[in-house]
Amino acid sequence: MGVLEHCTTFAPGRGMSTAMMRKTRWNLRKEAKLLPLFDKCPTPKHHFLMNIIIWNSRGALKPNFQSHVRELAQTHDSAILVVLETRLGGDRAREITYRLPFDGAIHTDTIGYASGLWLLWNSDKLEIESLVNTEQEIHVEVRSSNLAWVFSTIYASPRGEERTILWENICKVVELHKLSWVMAGDFDESLIDEDKFGGRGVSINGSLLFKECLDKCNMVDLGFSGPRYTWTNKRDINNLILERIDRFFMNLKWCVLYLDAKVTHLPRCHLDYCPVLLEANPAKPALEKPRA
Repeated sequence: MGVLEHCTTFAPGRGMSTAMMRKTRWNLRKEAKLLPLFDKCPTPKHHFLMNIIIWNSRGALKPNFQSHVRELAQTHDSAILVVLETRLGGDRAREITYRLPFDGAIHTDTIGYASGLWLLWNSDKLEIESLVNTEQEIHVEVRSSNLAWVFSTIYASPRGEERTILWENICKVVELHKLSWVMAGDFDESLIDEDKFGGRGVSINGSLLFKECLDKCNMVDLGFSGPRYTWTNKRDINNLILERIDRFFMNLKWCVLYLDAKVTHLPRCHLDYCPVLLEANPAKPALEKPRA
């Protein structure tokens, strides 16, 4: 089965309009292609620290947006920066990213004045090939240091029925490749009670659907250092809600390549979301033992 067949098999759910289905199903580029059925990557010959940051900006038109992106990129020497909830697409998005310290960019469409997902990168550190995207997801192939792996960045809809479509889309990705794989973004769903403080309890049905998707994709959570929660509603203690919804997941094949990888919740600056940093240093090949 090719990508196109996978991407046209969705059936509208109960109460789901045709218009909404058009907005949430996969938007394939003509050059999209199947990923290799097996990993042909040779052993890495060069090793360098590759940093990836995800950050929910709550709007790319905010006064401090561009300066904060530059600060994140410079401080953490990021090869990839994912900006969530930009609320901006099209020519205006391209105009702003042109001013940022990255020379590669992929933008998703916004839904009205909501959503918006940007994937930015530096081509002197890695190569990225776009595979497929929707308003909730961007899937690319990353090539660096003689390694190739899939990177999926996510901005999940706050609407449960659209998140269900997202989980289905992600599960289709795992059927199309056997490469190392990283997923990162705002999943708008907690997995366990400890991921949330205040407000309504964690949705059991929602967390089970999310966990089922992660299990099908053989994803693991590396844990983190820094503040426990990545989002706050910034209310007083009686109405305060804190939640860990911005995170990284990896399959085991990626974890083997990057044994020393670590995730850090960076200090919350300017807004109600913490940037989240992944530092990935490829594992060095084992040295051969001298023969007796």
